[in-house]
Amino acid sequence: MILQRIIFFLLALFFMSCSDGDSGKSKINIWHQMHYENRKVLREICDEYEQQNSNLQINLTYRETEELRSNFQSSAMGGSGPELIYGPSDQVGPFATMRIIQPLDTLFEESFFAGFVENSIIEYQGSKWMVGDVVGNHLMLIYNKKLIQAPPENTDELIRIGRNLTKDLDGDGKVDQYGLVWNFTEPFFYAPWLGGFGGWLINDQNQPTLNTAANEKGFAFIKSLRDEHGIIPRECDYEIANAMFLGGDAAMIINGDWSWGNYMGKVDFGIARIPMVSETGLWPTPIVSTKGYSINANLKGERLDEVKKLLRYLTSPEVQLIFTEKINSQPSSLEALTHPHIQENEILQASARVVEAGRPMAVVPEMRAIWDALRTQYQAVLGGNIEPNVAAKLSQENALKQIRLMNEIQPPGRSAAIIKILMGVFALMGVAYLFKNASGIITSLNENKTAYFFIAPAFLAVFAIIIFPFGYNIFISFSNFSLKTFRNWELIGIHHYLNVFQDPQFYLVLSKTLIWTFVNIFFHVSLGIMLAVLINRTLPAKPILRTALIIPWAVPQYISALTWRGMFNQEYGSINLILEKFLHLGPVQWLSSPTEAFIACILTNVWLGFPFMMVVALGGLQSIPNDLYEAAEVDGASRWQQFWYITLPMLKPVMVPAVILGMIWTFNNINVVWLVSNGGEPSDQTHILVSYVYKSAFNLYRYGYAAALSMVIFSILLVMGVLSIRQSKSTESVY
Repeated sequence: MILQRIIFFLLALFFMSCSDGDSGKSKINIWHQMHYENRKVLREICDEYEQQNSNLQINLTYRETEELRSNFQSSAMGGSGPELIYGPSDQVGPFATMRIIQPLDTLFEESFFAGFVENSIIEYQGSKWMVGDVVGNHLMLIYNKKLIQAPPENTDELIRIGRNLTKDLDGDGKVDQYGLVWNFTEPFFYAPWLGGFGGWLINDQNQPTLNTAANEKGFAFIKSLRDEHGIIPRECDYEIANAMFLGGDAAMIINGDWSWGNYMGKVDFGIARIPMVSETGLWPTPIVSTKGYSINANLKGERLDEVKKLLRYLTSPEVQLIFTEKINSQPSSLEALTHPHIQENEILQASARVVEAGRPMAVVPEMRAIWDALRTQYQAVLGGNIEPNVAAKLSQENALKQIRLMNEIQPPGRSAAIIKILMGVFALMGVAYLFKNASGIITSLNENKTAYFFIAPAFLAVFAIIIFPFGYNIFISFSNFSLKTFRNWELIGIHHYLNVFQDPQFYLVLSKTLIWTFVNIFFHVSLGIMLAVLINRTLPAKPILRTALIIPWAVPQYISALTWRGMFNQEYGSINLILEKFLHLGPVQWLSSPTEAFIACILTNVWLGFPFMMVVALGGLQSIPNDLYEAAEVDGASRWQQFWYITLPMLKPVMVPAVILGMIWTFNNINVVWLVSNGGEPSDQTHILVSYVYKSAFNLYRYGYAAALSMVIFSILLVMGVLSIRQSKSTESVY
């Protein structure tokens, strides 16, 4: 761990030396996942604090929730990371278990905590770890007052009102306005209904409670809202639901208090409790939590004092009231709650009543496994692939299995000693090599001081970014590094490698990855060469055509992937609209069916990948002598014969290296799969190996297993690369 800390420290110094910021100011970094309106207010507040403290610079970095968690784990492990981290309360359990955040009991006096409502101070295992600046983070029914006068009280009314407000406004046979929308495929948005049917996710012993009649009924109810009653869209993620409500295309939405800032001034809205379940007479129970600040465990001394001072300011009644005034957030400060603005605010008072009906968010690490197991089976029910009773049973079984794996502490096996001996031998060989060549190395350093001085930063960066992480990954692949052993892991041998090759899921994901890779590469190369041949000819507007075809490569993957995800929407996506209007085909469930979702990911990646191959092929075509084609024409060769016997053989030396690079990129292209399929959805059926590794590491905290799996991936790519290079060498004689 000492070596790791040194490397991260040196790397930090390198990048700091390259920055052009004001080095005279003390910097405090805050990572957060606030929505857009919230982060604008936070920036204003931090600017004011900087004016009061001229020696201080506050850097705010927005990250998506999962990105924030994974990046913070990685950076904190290396002794770095932001000074303050802001997020939902359920991150406390994993972070505290890993000991990458500090217990606040030792940093603040008890009178400080006494100034907040009870559920805004997040405790875990007898210590306080987070101070929340808002209370709630809960779901409720939000309705458009222009479309609905009074919200439904129970599910019977919800269905009746929803049917009346679900309309085909233009008579084209497609629904233009829905009665209700929300991100219903996500377990967090499903959880309140589970409570309404008399069940819940977890018991007091931190064990899952998913195999219940309540869960079966909850699954069936949500499916009936879509398939039987038709009051919600066929496919609806958070962005689509939010856009529909903002655009007046939905009368009601189930969303959280964080959304108010985006609705204010755009929609005349009211809020109410999620309607009572008519069958049970029980109210749905939204999860109630807080969002707040935790302090990096690596922070000490004067820096820690500065951060403590800033945290006091950010959670002060004055600052909380600014957020309340601008985005209607519910403050956690007891003093702020007495302010007239809070007492007279209709929305906040209604929200407070919703909070009373909710259940507190479980902050234990086991919740990640429960969410994951629930999501898989719940989405399978929505996709029509499994019955609710079977899904409830499998949810429970999978949750228990994943919790067991998450909490597993594997003792050293017999192979651990062999691994230690081999590592010691390699270390001694390295030391022996240095001693043997010490004089030569010293002489070279003395003779080339200037050269080594200039390449030192680059070498340091390469070592820190590539060489060291690779070696460290090999090291932990033989360890029991996990959630429970985050700070005190040890070598255990080849246990994880055996698990990888004994896991049937590995072979299933591997087969999908190979299909993903070869199908993509086939179309990348085929389309790339075809378009290159076309562009290489004399065509009108040739520069414009070439520029247009390169655009998919130039646009950032993140934007392209999300754009394609929107185009694949079953009801409103442009792809289905084209299929229906011009080809007279029925709509395809691109994102709800595993096979179709996987095809959607492939189509997106084909779009992103063919321009690279086109550019490479175009360069190769321009190097082919025209004399060859002229001679072929004289001999009576057709265009196809010229392409097959001249163009392809002459392109081979150029294309083979490009294919190797493309194969490696595609094999490990997590961005497209993660963004288009929303992290492997539906039901975790669209994973490729690299996304499966990510899930194992950062969702289930099985770092040793994930490291072993990543080394298996590296080995596969190494073999594929070596074979391809050997093949490419056979083409060197062509020129």
